[in-house]
Amino acid sequence: MPEGHTLHRFALLHHRQFAGHRVAVSSPQGRFATEAAVVDGRIFESAEAHGKHLFHHYGDVTVHVHLGLYGTFSERELPVEPPQGQVRMRLVGPGHWTDLRGPTACRLLGETELDILRARLGPDPLRADAEPDRAWAKITKSRTSIAALLMDQSVLAGVGNVYRAEVLFRHHIPPLRTGRDLTRAEWELIWADLVLLMADGVRVGRIDTVRPEHLPEATGRAPRVDRHGGEVYVYRRAGAPCLICGTPVAMAELVSRNLYWCPGCQPA
Repeated sequence: MPEGHTLHRFALLHHRQFAGHRVAVSSPQGRFATEAAVVDGRIFESAEAHGKHLFHHYGDVTVHVHLGLYGTFSERELPVEPPQGQVRMRLVGPGHWTDLRGPTACRLLGETELDILRARLGPDPLRADAEPDRAWAKITKSRTSIAALLMDQSVLAGVGNVYRAEVLFRHHIPPLRTGRDLTRAEWELIWADLVLLMADGVRVGRIDTVRPEHLPEATGRAPRVDRHGGEVYVYRRAGAPCLICGTPVAMAELVSRNLYWCPGCQPA
């Protein structure tokens, strides 16, 4: 599932391409046709993201998109071409067009519905209006593991499996430590690091978490080969030696997702 930096990249791109322009909105697949007709021909006012949610604002209504596991946007310059595959939503502006396929959610929200959705989401490290103390207030009272809490979008919005595993490794925090056993200093390190790592993800379009001294060019090791791209410490490296201490990276299932950590660097 795309993590928060991906949605923020789409928000920046769509805002740059469409904001301030009258746009054509349609649903070649048909599943979003009624809602598309409401915003078709309107001024696209702005685009923004909160966690893994993308919002296209058209005055008093908003198109809400959650990509889920299989959703994706394809971006093109004009002229428009015939739809390929199951296009849930097509957005056409003065110079560009984009097709949305396979999202978990693509729906129209009024202002009240949008407020309700926002209220369910935790602070997003990529948003200027984020309030990290809201997340800390939930974490410090919880018996749930910090690894599970970081993936709970009502606690912290936008963090997924990769950022979760990597930020805990970078600060030597055992993933099964309960939230109430995390120190305030540790939480502040986690939050500050997520702000930096995720902002870098927005900039480069992939997740890189390895510090310069541990990169392939510094250590002479082979670069990572993975469809997700980027250099990481533990994510999807189960059984491989830790890049710092050499201990085999561990993996276990936690809340229906694979959790990765180094038993040497993150002792229980």
